[in-house]
Amino acid sequence: MHYYSMGKIPPKRHTQFRKEDKSLYSEQLFSTEGFSDVYSLLYHCNPPTQIVQVGEPYSIKPKTIHDKQLKHRSLKGFSVAPEDDYLDSRKAVLVNNDCKIILAAPRKSMTDYYFKNADADECIFVHEGTGTLKTMYGNISFSYGDYLIVPRGTIYQMEFDTEDNRLFIVESYSAIITPNRYRNKFGQLQEHSPFCERDIRKPEVLETHDEKGEFLLKIQKQDNIYPYHYLSHPFDVVGWDGYVFPYAFSIHNFEPITGRVHQPPPVHQTFSARNFVICSFVPRLFDYHPDSIPAPYNHSNIDSDEVLYYVDGDFMSRKSVEKGMITLHPGGIPHGPHPGTVEKSIGAKETHELAVMVDTFKPLLMTELAAQIENPDYYKSWLHDDIPPNGVRMNNITS
Repeated sequence: MHYYSMGKIPPKRHTQFRKEDKSLYSEQLFSTEGFSDVYSLLYHCNPPTQIVQVGEPYSIKPKTIHDKQLKHRSLKGFSVAPEDDYLDSRKAVLVNNDCKIILAAPRKSMTDYYFKNADADECIFVHEGTGTLKTMYGNISFSYGDYLIVPRGTIYQMEFDTEDNRLFIVESYSAIITPNRYRNKFGQLQEHSPFCERDIRKPEVLETHDEKGEFLLKIQKQDNIYPYHYLSHPFDVVGWDGYVFPYAFSIHNFEPITGRVHQPPPVHQTFSARNFVICSFVPRLFDYHPDSIPAPYNHSNIDSDEVLYYVDGDFMSRKSVEKGMITLHPGGIPHGPHPGTVEKSIGAKETHELAVMVDTFKPLLMTELAAQIENPDYYKSWLHDDIPPNGVRMNNITS
């Protein structure tokens, strides 16, 4: 991310910055990796340290299953039932020590509390719904197809315009950044990058609430939620500057990289983190070599688990795809296009698919909730029609 500033700030950091009544604003350093990486400085009307724990913490640690079967899996994401509360609606389905993949269908806005994820950066992909992400850095409007990148420790509220909302969320225990190969040594996105700084929507409106009272803040730390009361409004910032802040990027602004022959998944990469990447599959022209095969080739995931979240459109390499469907192709076994889709793809000029992919370099575990929405027969979907459902033909085991 690059430097940005909003509101009122003093001409020099760590110096006196006074209100009209001559009292000092409270400066807060919001730093990453101690004091050695990117940071921002925020100026509060009131000290941000005036907080009181008001309730017992409760666990949100996902319950994982340890299925010893190594097989491809498919989850029906839209089978996750909507819930009124935003935090209650967040259901982890796939997890490891680097990230959590979460589905959420919240019906109500966060009106009576604020949230801070002190465990992880968040990438919130908006599948359905519109609204406003309200933060201590300012407000960002969002709609269908937006990625909302929220740095850990950011206090925020989600305000929705309607009750029909579907979110695909990735929690990352490391910073979510743009890929290094897209940036020059100064951090600027280069000419070959599939998006640039103009596509990134930073906080638009800084609302300063200089209010005292009791404001409920729910802090997530080590898979627990800690209820706290702030003694002043969490959004009492009059100004800030730096390199750490939430932002939005629309998947519709990702410009696909194409070629004469089929391009590998890294050309779709959008974000990077420790031990996983996030990619965007968007409408694009197919390969233009006269003998090209648009469908992806079979490939073995030796070093990674591949998760694909289907958003919209037509998927030429898959059968029976529906919105909100999640596929997990674990490392160690090959996968590829379904039978018949390779020949069908030849001669096609373009695709209108829209999907988000998460590739992790450590195995993912399914949660108990994921097991409840799994299509148990998905792993057989590569078998030809003349192979019985039990996967056995002519005494040869094929599954």
